[in-house]
Amino acid sequence: MPRVPTLRKGRPLGFAPDGSRPIAAGVEMVESSDGSGAVFLWGMAAWTWSASDVAGRRLAAVQLVATNSATAREVAAGFSVAEPTLWRWRDGYARDGVAGLLPKKKGPKRPSKLSEDKVTEITQLRRNGLSLRAIATRVGVSHDSVQRALGPSLSSTEAGSDQAQGLRPLAPPIDRVDERQAARAGMLDEAAPVITEGASLPLAGALSILPALVATGLLDVMADVYGAGRRVAGVRRAAFYGLRSLVLCVVFSCLVGEPRAEGLTRLDPVAIGRLLGLDRAPEVRRMRERLAELAEEDKSAEVFMDLARRHIDAHPEAIGLLYVDGHVRAYHGTAEVSKAHVARMRIAMPAEVDTWVSDRFGDGLLVWQAQPGASLTSELKVVCEKVRQLLGPGARPTICFDRGGWSPKLFAQLAKEGFDILTYRKAPLPREPKSSFHPVTFTDELGRSQDYLLSDRQVRISYDAGRRRFSCRQITRLDKDSGHQTQVLTTRADPDAGLLAYAMFSRWRQENFFRYMRAHYGLDALDAYETAPDDRGRLVANPARRDANRAVAEARRSLAQAEATQGKTALAGRLPDKEVADAFAAAQAEVDRLAEVARAIPAKVALAEVRPDAVRLDVERKRIMDAIRMATYNAESALARLVAPHYARAEDEARSLLHEIFKASADMEIVGTTLHVRIDPLSAPRRTRALAGLCAELTATKTCYPGTQLTLAYSVKER
Repeated sequence: MPRVPTLRKGRPLGFAPDGSRPIAAGVEMVESSDGSGAVFLWGMAAWTWSASDVAGRRLAAVQLVATNSATAREVAAGFSVAEPTLWRWRDGYARDGVAGLLPKKKGPKRPSKLSEDKVTEITQLRRNGLSLRAIATRVGVSHDSVQRALGPSLSSTEAGSDQAQGLRPLAPPIDRVDERQAARAGMLDEAAPVITEGASLPLAGALSILPALVATGLLDVMADVYGAGRRVAGVRRAAFYGLRSLVLCVVFSCLVGEPRAEGLTRLDPVAIGRLLGLDRAPEVRRMRERLAELAEEDKSAEVFMDLARRHIDAHPEAIGLLYVDGHVRAYHGTAEVSKAHVARMRIAMPAEVDTWVSDRFGDGLLVWQAQPGASLTSELKVVCEKVRQLLGPGARPTICFDRGGWSPKLFAQLAKEGFDILTYRKAPLPREPKSSFHPVTFTDELGRSQDYLLSDRQVRISYDAGRRRFSCRQITRLDKDSGHQTQVLTTRADPDAGLLAYAMFSRWRQENFFRYMRAHYGLDALDAYETAPDDRGRLVANPARRDANRAVAEARRSLAQAEATQGKTALAGRLPDKEVADAFAAAQAEVDRLAEVARAIPAKVALAEVRPDAVRLDVERKRIMDAIRMATYNAESALARLVAPHYARAEDEARSLLHEIFKASADMEIVGTTLHVRIDPLSAPRRTRALAGLCAELTATKTCYPGTQLTLAYSVKER
């Protein structure tokens, strides 16, 4: 039967011809060697085209997305094109109909500026010894036009040396003293970016993140929520470093390996300043002051909700399945912070717990600080409230979580409220007979085959002391080597059990998100050292009751040991005398007394009675940093997906390749209204080729450098 490569519900109704390749659920494509082909929906031909019908082929791709038969990512992969190319096809079709899908005529679209008089003037200026850059400025044409006008008379060596002469190596940014004085005088809201043109500028490769970062909406959301940084607590605030430069400073610092504010002391301030369009990066003290001012607004939750809405609009195919888990941030300071279990360290220690929601690819969506002692079960209720706000009343998303959220009563409530669940079954686990398992093959979104031995049946789980039952579907995977059975519960009714098994076992994506963010983006950083009083009326375990229970347990252990010893004595033929019997009776009475004393002690008391100095870590400033880091991670993930078609080892090395790109030096040059970023070649030819492919993808987005009208164009320098 056709394979289903994404999380979609549907029932196969037919079969595609032999030799077809899957695109999405029920969508197959057949294409011959001469270029003709067809797209089948559930076995029926829906679109066909001949070898010369380029527009017909593109029309099939556009309408597959328009009719929701497949996602843009699936169609782009099936038609062997990049997603930006598919976007351009869709825009052309929406604007001009089928005519907008016809191949554009190559060549100039307007009359050339290189008239005979211009060519004569350029040639004469070159004979007078002017550089290509100076000639272009004098005549009013581009550098490339000058090269074309000179034609064969200009060697590649001359062109390269001229470019080197036109761009100053390691060019320092222009002095911004006047603007700093204006900011101190309260006359400047934010210093405008001024691009430093130069050759071999350190860390300029980090500018490659900008198209993906702009797509996340981070800068727009921060400007909308915080009023472009011009007002703090309702008061107009003058500053040299505005919101744009602060956000980008955090982004670029994360990309080059210093995600904490303190990391600015280990980075070249001039190098970061060039990326910001300023003369230098802010100092640590200034960065903290600005973040503290933003934290006073108490709007980080609004930032996350707006970012989530933009993410949902941009990636609707990734929101049908949401992963939920808690991340524990250990605290090593001296404040009286409540304890939590740190699974990776296998101890309980002072810590704060954050609840994270990720999309099906593992990219971050939402985060908030959980209440002390809150379980994943209680947090799932909060998750559903926030997700419902984002997706609306008609959506039925799937919430995937681990055994920490086990509660059949909650499962029934979530199903009633329009949510599907996907989780592991909690012990006791009844084993399935081996005869019930059958092989299932599932093809994931990357074209990899996942082979399972699965058993699929309906089960009923009791709750409320057996008075009620929750009916759901149980999918059990059998490990053929160890014989271990892993049981998954879900309320989804997809016909392909392999799809649901793959979704459950892909929870490692969120675990990888935590691991990567902790290592590269400072996920566990405090970012602020302020604390707030804990809820003094919150009920917590009573230490006196705990000590009393321990005393009872110790007394019972001692009595049991004594009884065991006396039993051995009796077996040896020595009967106990009255003194021994009285001692046992007294010991039992003492156990009963201790148990009665323990029962009289309240199990829980107000926090103020046992830990009056308890505090919570103030996370408002950290949440601002988390929003920037999460958006940066999501932008990096987008770049990793863009580079995948150009790099054979992208599955294993995409992010390491991006790290090399971010730290690479590059030339920056403004030509007309275009900012050219020419990145130095990388450590290996295959990596450089992948970079060239990525540069073409990024240039096609026509992204403007934030705060300017300069369109970014990326390329790779020749050695």
